[in-house]
Amino acid sequence: MKTKSSAYYQREYRKRLREQGLVKKEVWIRPDNTRLLAALEKQLRLATIKVGGEEFVELNQEIGVSVMADNLKSWTTESLFEALKGTELFVGGNASMEMIDGVDPTIHITMNDYGDLPVFLTVSGEQIIVESVLWEVSEINDVVAFNEAILRTHKYFPLSTISMDKMSDGSDYYHMFGALSSTSILHNVVFEIEVLASNVIQATFAYNGFLRLSAEAQ
Repeated sequence: MKTKSSAYYQREYRKRLREQGLVKKEVWIRPDNTRLLAALEKQLRLATIKVGGEEFVELNQEIGVSVMADNLKSWTTESLFEALKGTELFVGGNASMEMIDGVDPTIHITMNDYGDLPVFLTVSGEQIIVESVLWEVSEINDVVAFNEAILRTHKYFPLSTISMDKMSDGSDYYHMFGALSSTSILHNVVFEIEVLASNVIQATFAYNGFLRLSAEAQ
C-alpha cells in the first residue's frame, strides 16, 4: 500500500478542527516563547478562558507547573511505550499507539487530532527519535529548488528537522524528525510528539507549492 503524503493528513487535521468549532488565528511571537504558545494553544482549544478570572489563574498555574520532579532515567523503547500509556495524550484519546517489534522496536503513534497522522518513535542509544513521513521525492516538482527552500526555512519549525531517507520499497522520501536525549523527562517526550505533528501539518502548508499534485490542480 502506497504511503499517504502529509497533505492528506493536513486536510484531515483541518477538517477535524473545523468540526470542533475551532478557528485559525495568526500570531507573532518571539522564538523563545514557542513552547509557551504551544501549551497555551492546547489549553485554549479545551475551554473558554476568562482573562483575570479564576479560569485564567488555573491555566497559568498548569502551564507553570514544574516538571523537574521526574527522576532522570534512560528510556528504552519498551519502557517509554509503557510510560506513554498513562499520559493525557493517550488516555484522553487524542492519540493511540502500538509497538512494532523487530531488531529495533518502534512505537507507531496515530495522532487522532491531526487527521490520524502517523508518527514513529524509537529509542536508539542516547537519543529518542520522533519522525513522520512528508512526501516521496517523486512528488516534488523541482527537487533542487525544494531542497534549497528547506535549507533556508526549516529552522522556522521549532524542534524539528527535515531529512531525505530511503524506505523499504527503495524509494526516497522526505521525513520530518525531532531528537532528544534518552534521559528526557516524559513531559518533554510528549511535547516533542505533539510539536512534530503540528510541524508536519505546517510544513505541508508552507511547501505546498512544490508538490506536483498541487501544481496540477492549479
